[in-house]
This record gives sequence, C-alpha cells and structure tokens, in this order.
Amino acid sequence: MKTYHLTTPISDDDIKDIRIGDIVYLNGSLTTCRDVAHRRLVEEHRPLPVDVRNKAILHAGPIIKANDDGTYEMVAVGPTTSMRMEKFEEEFVKQTGVKLIVGKGGMDPGTQRACKKYKALHLVYPAGNAVYAALKVQKIVDAQWKDLGMPETLWSCEVKDYGPLIVSIDTNGDNLFEKNKVIFNERKEKEIKRIQKQVSFIK
Repeated sequence: MKTYHLTTPISDDDIKDIRIGDIVYLNGSLTTCRDVAHRRLVEEHRPLPVDVRNKAILHAGPIIKANDDGTYEMVAVGPTTSMRMEKFEEEFVKQTGVKLIVGKGGMDPGTQRACKKYKALHLVYPAGNAVYAALKVQKIVDAQWKDLGMPETLWSCEVKDYGPLIVSIDTNGDNLFEKNKVIFNERKEKEIKRIQKQVSFIK
C-alpha cells in the first residue's frame, strides 16, 4: 500500500501506477455530483455546467450554509453510496473526462470498464466523517443546477489534503471490493465448516 498526493488537473501519468488499496489525498478541484446530475447528462443529454475534465467528482449530498455576503460554507460532506450512480458512470466518465470518482462503497463492471478505458480511479472516503471532510474544503467556488436542491446541486470546491481516499478501482480495472468478496467468501466457507462441527449436537 502506497500513499499519493494528487493535485488537479490530473494526467494519465499521475495515476497510472496507483493500485487498489493505495491511499490518495486530493488537492485542487472537487465537485459534488450525484444521481440527478448524472441522469441529466446521460439520459437527458444536458451538458454538465461544470468542467470536471482531469478533475474529481464526489458522490455526496452536502450540507451547505449560505452566508449573508452571497458566499457558501461547507458544513458537512459525507459520501453517498456510489452504486446508485453505477448505471450512469461509464458514460459519465466518457463524456466528461473526469479522473477521480469519490464515493462510498464499491462499483460494478461499468465503472471498471470506464476506469480502464479512460484512465480514471474510483476511490472510497471513509463513512462517518462528513464534518471532518468539510474541514478540508477551503472554499466553495461555484454552485450549478441549484434548482435541484442542496443535495443534488453541483458544488464546486477547492480542497486541500482531502482524504484519506482508498482506491477501490484502478486504471487496470481491478476492483478491490470484488477481490475482497472472493477472499471473504473463502474464509466464510472455512468458518461455516468449523462452526458446524462445533454445533453438530444441536438438533
């Protein structure tokens, strides 16, 4: 396991050696982008009003404070379950050129194909740290599609040392969650057999 510090814009070379299980800290541009924004781009063919090419998106519905001077402040920004975006993500990556997709939990073959073909990473932010994550947001620089409401708005942020982010899909298309399932299932079968012997007297 290695630790990387990435700054947007991110090139193919920046992430080509990063592998599943590695840790990433992000500096630069991070835009929250979840269900409805993905649907607008992929199904409704509406251009994304934020340029995320060679940058990062976060599957999240943050809590935002509006200040009197018209600026915004990040209060909490916990990740949303990434699997909700799975059916859109391959096409989303193709169209936008995003390099880092940050969320919670694993993703499936569509995202694996996208990460391998278009050279991107899916990363997991540890759950339960939404307030801490907000401390890494230095500034909210833009807000688009505010008609969607606070959780679905595209909040474009400047972040510093945003992480730790655990790489779950790398540019080879390897999937940490899927590999772990195989390992865990092997362990499970062994444990079931052991336990069955211990409780075989129960009728």
